[in-house]
Amino acid sequence: MVDIGMDVSKAWLDVAVHGQVQVRRFANTANGIGKLVAWVSTLAQARVVLEATGGYERAVLQALFDAGVWVCRINPRQARDFAKATGRLAKTDAIDALALAHMMAALHERMRPWVPLEPWRVELAQWVQRRSQVVGLIQQQRQHLDTTGDKTLQRLMSKTLRALLGEMKILDQTIERQSQPHVTPALRSMKGTGPVFQATTLALLPELGHLDRQQIAKLVGVAPLNCDSGKHQGRRRTWGGRAGVRRALYMAALSAIRWEPIIKSFFQRLRAQGKPGKLALVACMRKMLTILNARVRDELATI
Repeated sequence: MVDIGMDVSKAWLDVAVHGQVQVRRFANTANGIGKLVAWVSTLAQARVVLEATGGYERAVLQALFDAGVWVCRINPRQARDFAKATGRLAKTDAIDALALAHMMAALHERMRPWVPLEPWRVELAQWVQRRSQVVGLIQQQRQHLDTTGDKTLQRLMSKTLRALLGEMKILDQTIERQSQPHVTPALRSMKGTGPVFQATTLALLPELGHLDRQQIAKLVGVAPLNCDSGKHQGRRRTWGGRAGVRRALYMAALSAIRWEPIIKSFFQRLRAQGKPGKLALVACMRKMLTILNARVRDELATI
């Protein structure tokens, strides 16, 4: 096997082969990607690993997949942690490519090949992500409007706010129209799982129903993780996971603890036991997720 690490930026693709010092550079353009794929195709049983870089990696990922090359996309934090663990404290594109190649050689058994999502999921994800951006912008504009005394600035901010609210309305309508044909009864089976949660789950959590309850909770970032050493037993904390899904699940849980009988009684029982409100709410998020995961799994089994 030939283990290859690739550092992706907007302009360049830096490529290293494990065991070799030389780092090749290709342009992150259609022509450059074509040359890269042609070179990789000459290698016997190549395995490529690269980082998620906010979308700059999508074209090369698809090209490698289409060419039948085994390729994996990983979290940048994991790549950087591995580089530090191997003594690579400096950071350049070439160093990152070499570290990724080393990581592939050492941890290939733990890596999963990248598989492209269905086109409708890709399109829906773009709309969901834009909605998340607009929500943040609206919050910022409202905060600035509340703390600004200048009348002219207030008028400008109000105009921007109205434009953002208009865009939000269009986003919500489009997202609901795009997602509804793919929303199954399992995703509608709990109160609180409205159109935004349904669309977010469809777009950003395609693994729902395909993993066990521990795996899906870790993937979203609502699983309590141990922090023990020797006789010390640290406090369990949730950490990591897919932030976009977790935010949507949080809002769904706020509604569910009021209107969904199973989640409401579970939340009240935890609070009666003296559990802090935030801890009880995260537990409800995890319970909602595991219930939905099981229902989607059972639904898929009948298809």
